[in-house]
Amino acid sequence: MTSTSSPDQKPLFDRVALIGIGLIGSSLSHAIRRRGLAGTIVGHARSAETRATAKRLGLVAEVYATAAEAAKAADLIILCAPVGVCADLTREMTQNLKPGAILTDVGSVKGAIARDCAPYIPAGVHFIPGHPIAGTEHSGPEAGFATLFDGRWCILTPVPDSDTAAIEKLRSFWEQCGSNVDVMTPDHHDLVLAITSHVPHLIAYNIVNTAAHLERVTDSEVIKFSAGGFRDFTRIAASDPTMWRDVFLNNKDAVLEMLGRFSEDLTMLQRAIRFGDGDTLFQLFTDARAVRRDIIQAGQDTGVSAEFYKARSLSPDHKKG
Repeated sequence: MTSTSSPDQKPLFDRVALIGIGLIGSSLSHAIRRRGLAGTIVGHARSAETRATAKRLGLVAEVYATAAEAAKAADLIILCAPVGVCADLTREMTQNLKPGAILTDVGSVKGAIARDCAPYIPAGVHFIPGHPIAGTEHSGPEAGFATLFDGRWCILTPVPDSDTAAIEKLRSFWEQCGSNVDVMTPDHHDLVLAITSHVPHLIAYNIVNTAAHLERVTDSEVIKFSAGGFRDFTRIAASDPTMWRDVFLNNKDAVLEMLGRFSEDLTMLQRAIRFGDGDTLFQLFTDARAVRRDIIQAGQDTGVSAEFYKARSLSPDHKKG
């Protein structure tokens, strides 16, 4: 495979380099080829097995053992790797980033990316950190699919000297991959994602481990009698440990701030339960339910519950008579 665009359509980029070919990288390949956004897609993966799989699946025209080789002559370079290694990858690619190219990423922490990668960006290269808010608990090149980004948000966090035309071109890229696009500062992104994504993952990891370590409840009982809520936690906790380790280490200030707020709210719940304050519990649960309804109505739930309501033309707070 050398070309991903149709004969009558000029691709948005001549050559796209995917630095990392896991869930996000492979899904980007599918999305790019679906819309003919690149003349050629190349990639980098450290694992020989991953490189062979990427070639076998037709995700890339060429796949390289080093990021520097993959970045050579690319117009768009996308770091699809854990946050903790992005600075090293950028440093490795420095000499091969051509003037006019756009370098972006897909990490869920932006302040650390902007801070750590920026020193290695040569003059003339447009550095625009980004974060597609999409994913599954699966990983690897075989986990990707073209519709992963459809209807999901992608946040761009330009650095102070980012080129306006390059930002708009990257916005167009993500929109054609299926995403809605918003722009904000790296610090604001990290605060928002700390509460909407990072803290929920931390809670999921913790509650699954708490259940597993209960001495009076066996592992088999935890698995056998898992109710829907616990199953949801185990799905979240199945996410890539390397990626999430790097997220928490690189967004610790925002995460700790949100954990403090969460702990205060949890204390309020404990107090209400201890003293039989049903009114407080009812109001807290009602408010939370309203947020859930808004998420579904905004199209940000692609799971069974959203399809259930859509198919039956029911609102999420519909009560069966």
